Amino acid sequence: MHDSGMGLQRAAGICTDLPFAVNPVRRRLNFPPRHLYTACGIGNVSNSRRRLSKSRLSLILQPRHLSNPQCISVFYRTASPPNNPDAPTVLLLHGYPTSSHQYRNLIPLLAEHYTVVAPDLPGFGFTSVPAERNYQYTFASLSRTIGLFLDALSITSFAVYIFDYGAPVLLRLALERPKAIKAIITQNGNAYTDGLGAAWAPIQKYWASDSAEDRAAVAAGVLTFEATKWQYTHGSRDPDAIQPESYTLDWALMQRPGNFEIQLDLFRDYQHNVELYPRFQEYFRTSQVPLLAVWGKNDGFFIPPGAEAYKRDLPKAEVVLLDAGHFAGETETVEIAGRMIEFLKRVL
Repeated sequence: MHDSGMGLQRAAGICTDLPFAVNPVRRRLNFPPRHLYTACGIGNVSNSRRRLSKSRLSLILQPRHLSNPQCISVFYRTASPPNNPDAPTVLLLHGYPTSSHQYRNLIPLLAEHYTVVAPDLPGFGFTSVPAERNYQYTFASLSRTIGLFLDALSITSFAVYIFDYGAPVLLRLALERPKAIKAIITQNGNAYTDGLGAAWAPIQKYWASDSAEDRAAVAAGVLTFEATKWQYTHGSRDPDAIQPESYTLDWALMQRPGNFEIQLDLFRDYQHNVELYPRFQEYFRTSQVPLLAVWGKNDGFFIPPGAEAYKRDLPKAEVVLLDAGHFAGETETVEIAGRMIEFLKRVL
């Protein structure tokens, strides 16, 4: 259930315990023929500076707001080749502390060949969850929500790009739907204890104690503008090339009422992803899903041994270490897109 056109944004309503239908309202805007425009951020329009024919220049915006307060409104971005709306689907799952906005530059490159779908996870970006819903912010809940989101869009077969939190969200889903996932591209998306770096130390201390004191220490050390920016700039070979709206938007959205507690709950719950690592690894061994790891080798959270570890269970896995940090996609977008497209052409 996809529409052709680059830079598509939507919000879909999800009741996490019920099926639902998506009935978007459509609005078509045409832009001058010199550039491809993609909607990104909070209503901003950015220019990808790629010359295209008039047939490539339709931008379909499909904002949708639900009146049912018991439902989750999932915001997502999607685009597909104008002349091939049935192109294979590539799902992009973001990580902490960001949203689908992190893929604003990658989506137009992939959408030359694939239908791309990038949702905002609950607690992030522009996905909204009414307080009355009493949503449990755990990775099990995030994975269930994404599963229902895919069901609503009738997406039953897809390749996926996972990053950071997106990895356990997807891999939990893979345990339930192993045949749906045709290929995985993991960019600093971890599934092995080998990959847990020193930056996890204060969070691991919190796991061990579950104390208010350690929860407060994590908040003081991680939930700040400086720490948010650090996640983007640390380990980057060119920190000045990182667009400041990335971490600035993340921080602005994180300051919404109640969101700090959501993030702290997810930090605490991440330990249960680590407990599931053996099951994720069993999924790799039994499925032999094609996998490409493109990894920022200077990441303080998910270190290169986590990328190499995939080869233990997936001997044909391809591993590429990039001179980049955690958010390798911010500075290495073109290289990552090129490697993804070449990989997917071989395995899909």
